[in-house]
Amino acid sequence: MNTDLLAALLIGFIGSSHCLVMCGGIAGALQLSMPAQNRARKLQLQLLLSLGRLTTYALFGALVGYFGAGAMQLAGASLLWLRLLAGLLLLMMALYISRLWFGLIRLEQLGQKLWRYVQPLATKLLPLNSATKAYSYGLCWGALPCGLVYSTLGWSLASGSAIQGGLLMLSFGVGTLPAILLTGSAAGVLQKLKNTSWLRYSAAIMLAIYAGYTIWLAIRRLVF
Repeated sequence: MNTDLLAALLIGFIGSSHCLVMCGGIAGALQLSMPAQNRARKLQLQLLLSLGRLTTYALFGALVGYFGAGAMQLAGASLLWLRLLAGLLLLMMALYISRLWFGLIRLEQLGQKLWRYVQPLATKLLPLNSATKAYSYGLCWGALPCGLVYSTLGWSLASGSAIQGGLLMLSFGVGTLPAILLTGSAAGVLQKLKNTSWLRYSAAIMLAIYAGYTIWLAIRRLVF
């Protein structure tokens, strides 16, 4: 499980280039919506925003992890089938990170209906002039449609328990934090680093190897 958490962290960090496209504009707009305050206060509100987003990720991960384990037990099937699914999803995410395949982005269409209900609630919280509003908006922000988030949720579904599913999504969310929290030149440097071919391909290869190992273990135990 520790290896899974490290893999989720890596996926969040490398894949957060997509987060900058999806969420970077939102993060910037939210900063502008904060009333004029000192830098420490704005940083506190930014951290609460991200904490709310990570809370939603962890809750969704725990929910689908619990559902996945319960469904397999109800069906009388081995949890190894979920592990096989996890390996296949990891392989898909490796292809996404390497930019050889962008099929995960299509998953974003699945979350549009949910976002239509959440967005009006989030809008009512503006301007973000209190800790409660910042954290609550972050909770809503976690429901923003994102193919990478949904694929990681699929991985949580195959995790085998609510705790593991929640930890996977939390680790993924922590991996996205540098891209979301950094602004200006620092964000530019980080973005340039993550866009370098050697880093993307190295991360994708490591994930692909881990995916292959996960698939092999599941098949070996199912067959033998």
